[in-house]
Amino acid sequence: MTDRRSGLLEAADRVVQREGPDASMNLIAAEAGITKPILYRHFGDKGGLYRALAARHIDELLGRLRSALVTRGGLAARTRATVDAYLAAIESQPQVYRFLMHRAAVEDPGVRGDVDSFVRRFGDELAAGIRSEPALGNIDPLRATVWAHGIAGLVQATGDWWLDHPEVPREAVVAELSELLIAGFNLS
Repeated sequence: MTDRRSGLLEAADRVVQREGPDASMNLIAAEAGITKPILYRHFGDKGGLYRALAARHIDELLGRLRSALVTRGGLAARTRATVDAYLAAIESQPQVYRFLMHRAAVEDPGVRGDVDSFVRRFGDELAAGIRSEPALGNIDPLRATVWAHGIAGLVQATGDWWLDHPEVPREAVVAELSELLIAGFNLS
């Protein structure tokens, strides 16, 4: 990525962090000290900028989740760490989350595809983790895949709800989701 394009992406990120779904190309261009046509020259269109922002934040989130999946201490510790990693990420940048999930993904099919792809990729990685989890024994690969994709959707939907309920402490949401998931793992 060129230095200029990187600088423009940083400006866009600052606006999105402040404005969330209300971020506009005019605000982003003003933050960068340029005109909208120059912004479009670097990203092609609004969707190009949205996809670049999505890629940046999705890669960061996926890295956090991958780290949590290898937490030591057994199944319960890994479950809690992974749920907490997701919620901590969206809590630390709620405006970015809202922008990507509720504005960019609605306006640009490419961003929606990127978000969907992230959930699928994470589901696939989680399935591999479930299949190799010693506490679950020799789990059927289909079961692991179905569970993993269900868990990914469950945590994402709960996180979306939770951002609208700041009175609920993150620790409480992590504890409740973890308890539900761990109980489900033990039912097999």
